[in-house]
Formats: sequence, C-alpha cells, structure tokens
Amino acid sequence: MADGQQEPQRYKPHHAFIWLGGLRTLFVVLWVMVISAFSGLAALVAEIAEDPAIGREMGLVVAIAIGAAVLVVLAIAALCFFMRWLQWKHFWYEFDPSEFSIYSGVISKKRTHVPYGRVQSVDQKASLIQRILGLCVVSIDTAGGASNKAITVPYLKKSQAEDLRQQLYMRKAQIMAQAAGQRTAGAAAAGAGAPAGGGVANDAWQGQPGAAGAAAMGGGAYAGAVAGAYTSAQGGEGNVLDAASNIAAQMTGVFDGPSFAQQPPSYEYGLSNKQLVFTGLFNNTSFVLVLLGILAACGQLIEGIADVIPSSEMLLESAVEGAIAREGALMAGGMALATFLVIGLVVWALSAVGTMLAFGGFKARRRGDRIEVERGILQHSFQGVAVDRVQSVIISQTLIRRLMGYCEISLGKIDAMESNSGDDKGSKSGQAGKVVVHPFVKKSECAQVIAGLIPEFADMPTGATPVAPVALRRAILRRTLWQGPGFWLIVATALFHVAVHVAAVVSQDPELWDMLTIFDPVCGFLYAVGVVCMIANCIGAIMWARESSFAVNRRFMQVSNGGLSRESISFPRQKIQFGSTRTNPFQRMAGTATLRATIAAGVGGTTIALIDVTEEDATRWLQWLEPRK
Repeated sequence: MADGQQEPQRYKPHHAFIWLGGLRTLFVVLWVMVISAFSGLAALVAEIAEDPAIGREMGLVVAIAIGAAVLVVLAIAALCFFMRWLQWKHFWYEFDPSEFSIYSGVISKKRTHVPYGRVQSVDQKASLIQRILGLCVVSIDTAGGASNKAITVPYLKKSQAEDLRQQLYMRKAQIMAQAAGQRTAGAAAAGAGAPAGGGVANDAWQGQPGAAGAAAMGGGAYAGAVAGAYTSAQGGEGNVLDAASNIAAQMTGVFDGPSFAQQPPSYEYGLSNKQLVFTGLFNNTSFVLVLLGILAACGQLIEGIADVIPSSEMLLESAVEGAIAREGALMAGGMALATFLVIGLVVWALSAVGTMLAFGGFKARRRGDRIEVERGILQHSFQGVAVDRVQSVIISQTLIRRLMGYCEISLGKIDAMESNSGDDKGSKSGQAGKVVVHPFVKKSECAQVIAGLIPEFADMPTGATPVAPVALRRAILRRTLWQGPGFWLIVATALFHVAVHVAAVVSQDPELWDMLTIFDPVCGFLYAVGVVCMIANCIGAIMWARESSFAVNRRFMQVSNGGLSRESISFPRQKIQFGSTRTNPFQRMAGTATLRATIAAGVGGTTIALIDVTEEDATRWLQWLEPRK
C-alpha cells in the first residue's frame, strides 16, 4: 500500500458461515453414510430377529461398532466445522477506490475484481432458516466474461447486504458521473465552434409519444414524472399474505440489526387477493402436475384392467365368472381413476398454496433508475435490475389467462449464472433471463403498469404488420401434421395396432387374442386422444395465423405470436444485437420468410422469431435495421 493511502476495511460474512454451513455439509455426509450402510444394517437386524442368540453373542461387537461409528461421526463433524472455519477465515470483501474485491481460498488463493462501473444488479435471497436468523445470500451480477457468471457473497446479515448494495450503487454512480463529466467537457471543447441547430437527425421521429420525454429528462426523473400519476392507483392493492410478509420484513432476525433507510420508490404495487389466488391456481406448474396425475391414472387403469381380466381357460370354464370379472375390472379401474384424480387435485391444491406462499408479499417498484421485485413468505427473494439493462417487455397469456382476460408481465434482462465462489452454488433460481413484474394482471391494465414501472418502454409501436395470408395453410400443416404430437400418436398407435393384429392372426395364439380384448379399447382411447390433439393444434394454428404480427417505429419493435397461448415481446431497436431473415425451400415457394432478432436477454442471448412474413415485409424490416446517421 502506498504511503498516505489507507488500507481498505475488510468485511466478513456472519459466523453462521461456519456452523450453519458445517451442519449442512455434515448432514449430506451422514446421509450418504446411512444410505451406504443401510443394506448391511437391515440384514444384521433381520438375522438378530430370526436368531436372538446371535444378538447376545455379538453384543460386544455391536457396542464397539456403535462406539466406533459415533467417533467417526464426531471426527467428520470436527473436520467439516474446521474446514468451514478455514474458509470463513480466508473469505472477505473490500471496497477499493475503483473496484469491489472478494478474497477467498485456503490453499489456492483467489481474488475477484469487480469494477464498480460493471455492476449491473445486486440481488439477494434467503431460505426459511436464513430469514429466521436475519441472514441472506447476495448475488452480484456483472454480465462479464464468456461464461456470464454472477458472484455470490453468502451468509450476510440483511443490514449488511443492504449496505453492500447501497455502497456498490453509490460508487457506481460516482464513477459514471465522473465519466459523464469528462465526456461532457470533451464534447464542449470539440463543439465550441460548431454551428447551432446540429441536433439529432430525424427530429420528427423523436417527437413520438414518450421519445421526447425520455430524451429531455434522465431516466430517474422521467420515471418519477410519469409514475406519479399511477402511484395512488396501484398503492392500495394488497392481500391477506401482505401482513405476514410485513411482519417478517420488520423482524430483524436473531443476528441482524436495524435496516438502512432507502430512497422512497416513485411507483409501487402489489397483488390483490384475487390476483394472488389466480396466480396460485393457474400457474403452469399446477397444470403440469395435474396432467401427470391424469396420465398416471390412465396407466394405472389399464394395468388394473389387464390384471383383473381372466385368461382364456377361465373364460371357457365359466362365462358368468368372466362377466363378473369384467365388471370387477371396470369397477377397479374406475376406483383407480377416481383415486388418481383426487390425488391430482390434492397435488394441484398443494402446488397452488406453495405458489401463493412464493408470491406472498409481492412488491414491484421503481426506485430511481432501477426496478425492484421482491416476494416470498418462507423463502424470500429480492431482484433488482437497472433500466438500461432491461432488454424487452414480455406480455404472455396462457389459455386460461386469455379466457379470463389476464396476462403476465415480465422483463427480459441480461442474466448470469452464479459463480463458484462462496456458498449456495448453482444456477440462479427462477426463469433465466426474465423478471416477473406482475404474475396476473388484467390485459387492459398492462399499459398503466408499464408506464408507471418502466416508462422508457411506454412508446410501443402501433400498426402491426400481419403474417402472409399463406401462413394459415402452412401453419395448419406444420402444427397439425409435421410438428403435431396428435398426428404422430395416431400413426404410431395404428402401426402398433396393425402389427399386433397381424401377429394374432398369424400365430393363432389364444393368449394374444385375449390381449386384444384389452388392446383394442386402449388403441381406441389413444386414437381419440390423437384426434383431440390434432383439433387443438389446428385451432391453435388458425389463431396463430390471425394474431401473429410484428410492428416497428423509430425506437421499438414488437413481435406477437398468437395461438391458444399468446406472447408479445417489445424491445428497443438499439438492444438488437443482430437481425436476419431465413427461408427454407417451402417458404421460398410460398414467398415468405422468417424474421429473427437476437437481443442480449438471458445468459447467452435470446432470439425472437416470427415465421412466414411476406418477402416484401422482410425486406422492409431489414432496411429498418440498417444503421442510421
């Protein structure tokens, strides 16, 4: 350290890093040991139960083995806690003048440098135990490097995490302000003799709604000016879980201290009781679980019928017994189906409760030039994203949401995987590259939410350009036949059905003929499922051709893909990494092309595509992508 330069202060995680992390490691080790020794212990217990004399003869051996096992467990526990203590002793972070540094490693030393100007978001999450203790895990996202990894700092007190986030944002703002001042001074010196009126080209485009305001004001000021009109309308929303969330937020935990005061948000909203319940009932996970339950019920029904139906010898001996057996089989199958339907509904209800707890205390807010989303009663998560890091606004509707007139609003952002430093390794939870800012909102209120939360994206294009008329025919063929699961289910079932019948005719095996009494109804059921899927795919293709489109203006592009579910993605022109058009031989015969725009959302980028636009529209879109002076 140079003379006169003060040594940066070192900050360490909470000591729960040692004992809580050690307990976690110890539990995993013990679980592996128990699973490994379970078969041997079970065999020994069975032998002692059969012959108690073995237990008396081996009493001393068993006692010695138990004592040795206890000593081994204690030794492993001591080793786990000692290793965690070494890791904790050599783990700290510092605020250097120009960068944030994290030091870790016992034998192999590691220092991670994070320039303040590269900090993109500082998120935090806490499990139930961590919330009780007042701790959390902080994830610092820089979106740097090819691997696009975030940096985690585990086991920080909540107040310490808030201080870390404020320090990083404050120092980043100072660095950016200094850089902006230097650029302004350089531009003023270079343009001192320039004539007046040299403004931005195409001023007429800049006069579109939202563009002039964004250019005239900074992001934070513009957000505050626009959001003020909506704060009162959204601020009154709440639900029954907000009280529990507020109590949990006010509790500092066992080890935490008081929180730091923060800048008040310019716009904030939550979920009403109806929105919270609908989010729980109609999330995608619930429907997947119920579908799996129904499929399992069908499989169990078929298996139950096959087991109960008697063989050919029994049918020849007694036709009456065969009829009774069939009635019993149908009854057993019906009971199995009802049982699995009930299980599916119970799983659906439990999943809905879990989702409501996950979205309990949901708050989305605009604070300065950042958007913050926090939620969760048992496991709390906090996500923050800078406005300039938002790549797109996504409005999606599942079939149920479409029928109810609701949708989900999310923001596409540059995401990152968590690095190997610290604890809680692994990928970031939730949908990669997306931040859900409203899980269940009326379609008519989307513009209000977007204008209040991220007004920089309020200037959405109008005057959509639909797909080519021939896209309807191509979509029906593509979705119903070539890509349709129902069509291929019918084909596979028919081939297998014919093969089994041919085998029965050729072999004249009575057992095979008996199997056909079960196999034919099963094939009929599969044919019906395939036809229903084809009809649904055909309806989806028709809706896709009618609703899919793209729209552009001076600053934004919007791509809408319809169908049974619908998704509309809006993104700024300047966020497009590259764009292209693709055609296959069938598209060239039909005179259509596929638009492909790639933005930086997600870990490795996201490509947004629209199939079967006319060649003229594709050419005009490529011209729109060309750089402007």
